[in-house]
Amino acid sequence: MRSDNIKKGFERAPHRSLLRACGVGDNDFDKPFVAIANSFTDIVPGHIHLRKIAESVKEGIREAGGIPFEFNTMAICDGLSMNHDGMRYSLPSREIIANTVESVVMGHSLDGIVLIPTCDKIVPGMLMAAARLDLPAITVTGGPMMPGNFKGKNVDFIDVYEGVGAVSSGKMTEEDLNQLERCACPGPGSCAGLFTANTMACITESLGMSLPGCATTHAVDEKKLEIAKESGKTIIDMIATDLKPSKILTKNAFINSIAIDMALGGSSNTALHIPAIASEVNRGDLDVNLSLFDKVSKEIPHIASISPTGDDSMLDLHNAGGIPAVLKTISSLIDTSTITCNGKTMEENIKNIEIKNTDVIRPITSPVHKEGGIAVLYGNLAPNGSVIKQGAVEEAMLYHKGPARIFNSEEESVKAIYENRINEGDVVVIRCEGPRGGPGMREMLNPTAALSGSGIKNVALITDGRFSGGTRGPCVGHISPEALDNGPIAGLKEGDIITIDIKNRKIDVDLEDAELAKRIENSNLKLKSLKGWLGIYQKLVSSADKGAILR
Repeated sequence: MRSDNIKKGFERAPHRSLLRACGVGDNDFDKPFVAIANSFTDIVPGHIHLRKIAESVKEGIREAGGIPFEFNTMAICDGLSMNHDGMRYSLPSREIIANTVESVVMGHSLDGIVLIPTCDKIVPGMLMAAARLDLPAITVTGGPMMPGNFKGKNVDFIDVYEGVGAVSSGKMTEEDLNQLERCACPGPGSCAGLFTANTMACITESLGMSLPGCATTHAVDEKKLEIAKESGKTIIDMIATDLKPSKILTKNAFINSIAIDMALGGSSNTALHIPAIASEVNRGDLDVNLSLFDKVSKEIPHIASISPTGDDSMLDLHNAGGIPAVLKTISSLIDTSTITCNGKTMEENIKNIEIKNTDVIRPITSPVHKEGGIAVLYGNLAPNGSVIKQGAVEEAMLYHKGPARIFNSEEESVKAIYENRINEGDVVVIRCEGPRGGPGMREMLNPTAALSGSGIKNVALITDGRFSGGTRGPCVGHISPEALDNGPIAGLKEGDIITIDIKNRKIDVDLEDAELAKRIENSNLKLKSLKGWLGIYQKLVSSADKGAILR
């Protein structure tokens, strides 16, 4: 065992002395030492219950003959960091989390890892670490929040954001918004819709890195503690059989994870996180890029309409059979021979699964949309690609042509929306918000929710930033290269005519190449001068089409 480095031989007496101070006894030194990476924190709703989950994991590890060692990683709530400078730290935190897990596990020569994340960047950060370390690893995602209820209708966090836009445009009273605020987030768990956190949990399960049923089992469901305990037992089996991420995270496993994203109409942030996880796998046959996303999108239909795309909640998805039922529905279109963390193939895991509600998880012969939930657009505005959640765009807006309204920050755009300066037909352009330009590639939930809540229908939004998993409508993000990397978006001016053609995967500005190149050269957009972590991140981060990884 790797942990023999800190517990075997007379030379390791000092190490054993320290371990004895932690409660390790004579009979424990022959057992596997298992890391538990817990992202518990008091200020993130998705993480406030993770201590309980960790205790259940420990029970499972001890019963199976291992010794658990728990440590904590950081966690940032995207909802709380939204629409201020705090959001600049959200995406960069993914790298800190990956590095933290790597550092603790390597520093103490542990044998395997149980990862306990819930929210947006914590899940991919931990999976990046698992792939990088290539030690036996299993994930227990914390589970979704229960939906709220407002005037007889299921609601979630995004409804509150859209309520702000509705109040600003006079379509909702402040009293109703106050009542909505009080009921939309009723307890622990990741926000109740298919936003980034829940999408990444579904991705984790489809990759084979968590046990079947884990992704949609809700935070307050006692079954979550059973899954946690079973995961603790499973990691000991994985250590015994040397079942590592490199055996699980194959090219086809990543394709399966993209397929789940497409089938569910999940968050566009997966176009950052899945390539980032793949980049950590030390194998040359992986090329997980935007082109692969678009290829899978054309092959996998969108078969579930979960909030914000539709009215169903994560609870509805769970009751319909969860991710195993979705995988079974699309099984003829994917590779089900991939190995999962329980040592079984996906085919074995889903063999006896029943799809319990075909209104929630529709047959592939009767999908919500014939194509997957995400599309990748290219053109003279995004030569390296851009991403849109096409499953959340109304048919009438799959093609849009209109004048550019230029803003060099999220704040400028929100001010214009609240002051009713955006007109029907406009294309709102928010630039200088990319991985380097932001820095940190902030989510543009506030402007998109403000537009949605205000009732303006015929408006598109494009950005070199990104979007919340709760965004809906004709919103194109991840435009690459970004403005501060001399991307074409840097050369746009007020009134330029932009065409967004989702069906044909195109995004263009009506300008000659020479004129656009001249404008980029003379754009006079400058990187922010920063100290601290964001300054380091700004220097090292790659573009969005590469997953915004550090290199």
